Amino acid sequence: MIAILASGAVALLVSLFGTPLFIRFLVHRNYGQFIRQDGPTAHFTKRGTPTMGGVVIIMATLIAYAFANVFAGSRPSASGLLLLFLMVGLGVIGFLDDFIKISRQRSLGLSPKWKIIGQGVVGIVFSVLVLQFPNERWRTPASTHISFSRDLGIDLAFAGAAVGLILFVIWANFLITAWSNAVNLTDGLDGLATGASMLVFGAYILVTMWQMNQSCQILSRVGQSCYEVRDPRDLAIIAAAIVGACFGFLWWNASPAKIFMGDTGSLALGGALAGISILTRTEILAAIIGGLFVIIVLSDVIQIGFFKMTGRRVFKMAPLHHHFELMGWGEVTIVIRFWIIAALFVCAGLGLFYAEWVVG
Repeated sequence: MIAILASGAVALLVSLFGTPLFIRFLVHRNYGQFIRQDGPTAHFTKRGTPTMGGVVIIMATLIAYAFANVFAGSRPSASGLLLLFLMVGLGVIGFLDDFIKISRQRSLGLSPKWKIIGQGVVGIVFSVLVLQFPNERWRTPASTHISFSRDLGIDLAFAGAAVGLILFVIWANFLITAWSNAVNLTDGLDGLATGASMLVFGAYILVTMWQMNQSCQILSRVGQSCYEVRDPRDLAIIAAAIVGACFGFLWWNASPAKIFMGDTGSLALGGALAGISILTRTEILAAIIGGLFVIIVLSDVIQIGFFKMTGRRVFKMAPLHHHFELMGWGEVTIVIRFWIIAALFVCAGLGLFYAEWVVG
């Protein structure tokens, strides 16, 4: 418990005091955000705001995780290292995207093809490795089962280990791509994605701590209600670090933002969310806990699909938060109301998680 609290506190301090230093560096190098010409006109005033703030979130998370393990005198686990690999790997792709935008003075960075290839390479490596590294109880970081709040009866290895590995890689990469792009689409208003991520990863602190206390590896009598998660303590430490990092970053990212997280931050946070859902066996439950992200990405899918079929639009602009901007809502009003929606989804997800444990 102390290591989890220490992780969150260290990440908060590193992010809170490190972000202004990074802002000065970016301003000195003229690394500012370029704004889409087809976006809301109110966003043109944000042109030149420093971006790539996700670097601070990632570094704060890594430093906090290392500190917590040293503080507790424990070694990093396979689950923790693989989750950080996924977060950093997608963060690097986002960094390249942001850097191309800045260096070439345009609002478009990596082409969609190369972004998907990059996400695919990182995702494949992650999804293959999480099925390795069994501990002394022969539990690997992930399993080939599809999960809700624990593994369901749907085993992707129903036709053999080789087929199961291929199907799991496809499933895991779908989750990684979906969540990273969902957070990326949500990062359209000052503080929106940062605050929503705080709430979602805050929920995962509670989930992993509960799994740690109800682990099948420590309970004297193993029953249906225990959890087969390999390293819940390490996952709780990382979730706390991400919450602390986002908390400190939000101080500078709140409206009017002094810095944006950029694709560096949004892809890293989305990847971390996908990874922690896989490692905690909560892949489907994550869609409820992170319901705001799901709604926003669905608004984009609906807008594009409906326009291609009919030539008309469902929303004034997608993603959804831009629709409300064009309806005349203030940016701060939208962000706060969307945070409330995110909090309601988090409460619903945690309620279902607990209810499943009670029934189970």
